[in-house]
Amino acid sequence: LQSLGAIKKNQVVVGFALETNHEEANALKKLEAKNADFIVLNSLRDAGAGFGSDTNKITIFSKEGARFSFELKSKQAVAEDILNTIASHEKH
Repeated sequence: LQSLGAIKKNQVVVGFALETNHEEANALKKLEAKNADFIVLNSLRDAGAGFGSDTNKITIFSKEGARFSFELKSKQAVAEDILNTIASHEKH
């Protein structure tokens, strides 16, 4: 991801962070270090989120400082949230 972030021109780079400690701070560090446009934080703090289940809970951070938080929902709905959030944010 860092290599892509370093050479990107007009592409949108989205990274994913699975954090267990200092979730938000570590995700924001990755966003900057990787030169990504967005980072999707997966939290393991909530039952039903993360691996081994059909649901997840995410927060999306943009390089401009926007934060988009979503409740626990199906992984398909989470994927739609990611795409819709990035698409609508990039239009502005």
